[in-house]
Amino acid sequence: MPQELKRIGILTGGGDCPGLNAVIRAAGKCLLRAGGYEIIGLLDGFEGLIKRKTRTMTFGDLSGIMHLGGTILGTSNKADPTHYYNRDARSFEDRTEEVLSFAREIGLNGLLCIGGDGTQAIAYKFHNRGLPLIGVPKTIDNDLMATDITFGFDTAVTVVAEALDRLHTTARSHHRVMILEVMGRNAGWIALHGGVAGGADVILIPEIPYSIDRIVDICRRRNTRGEGNTIIVIAEGARNDRGEQVVARTVEGAPETARLGGVGQALAAELEKHIENEIRVTMLGHIQRGGTPTSYDRNLATMFGVEAARCVMENDWGKMVAYQRGQITRVRIDEAIGHQKLVSMDNRLLMAARAVGTSFGD
Repeated sequence: MPQELKRIGILTGGGDCPGLNAVIRAAGKCLLRAGGYEIIGLLDGFEGLIKRKTRTMTFGDLSGIMHLGGTILGTSNKADPTHYYNRDARSFEDRTEEVLSFAREIGLNGLLCIGGDGTQAIAYKFHNRGLPLIGVPKTIDNDLMATDITFGFDTAVTVVAEALDRLHTTARSHHRVMILEVMGRNAGWIALHGGVAGGADVILIPEIPYSIDRIVDICRRRNTRGEGNTIIVIAEGARNDRGEQVVARTVEGAPETARLGGVGQALAAELEKHIENEIRVTMLGHIQRGGTPTSYDRNLATMFGVEAARCVMENDWGKMVAYQRGQITRVRIDEAIGHQKLVSMDNRLLMAARAVGTSFGD
């Protein structure tokens, strides 16, 4: 009599990110090669459990997808089953029992949740309700606790550095101040790493409040020295010295209703009052999330996916795979949620940037 297959679900939650498909591929192939497992893809994140959207995944589904951006399973950042927004009623509902019932109905023996802090927080709630879970850390923002780096971050930083390479040439030709606004929410990792790699003159991150007067002084001094142009990278969550952030809009039903954005234009409007240079603003936006993942992100995502599969095979549930001190490891999911990982003032790259004259607006 053939042995009954264990059914393992995989979902991708939160924002899309380069490297998601590499995790799906690695975890799925590893389990299928081990034998005794059936892979169930849950579509559009936790919404797949709420709206019963699934697909059985074969070797064919998992082949030829590593280089693809986004996720073949779809994702959602508005589908927390414990706090699900009903658009018709314009209110929030708890769909936890419905989700757990569906998981039992389709015979899920465990679930791999690939996502950032919001996804991992939801996963932890369901693990505590008896649904065995493994977390895989994903975010271009690199702000997830308990792991030194998340896949997707390297690709986003590469996009920022390449954009700065191009902005340098036009800034030099027209003696302009070029402002590049990048993602990162309330953490400055993308701005810091991308700005240093792209040779920015000023890098403004949420962790260091910036002074308009200081930035004006830098632009003027560069003009006096004959450099004639200034490259500024600003994180979407950057704060001025009055503690103010720029919010583009609010979104009902989202875990974070405030959508940051527009701080680059706000900075330009302030600078135009004090300097004669032309000022141009570029907002990279979702370009940082899309496209082909770098080789680093593909490799990191593959190692994460394999480690997640090993957790399943060893029945080591309630863990999130992580990268610490050069090694792939496992941590409890609750160690990774609740607090954002921010740039510290003794960060080596930040200190190196200061040493070569990069300003942080303070």
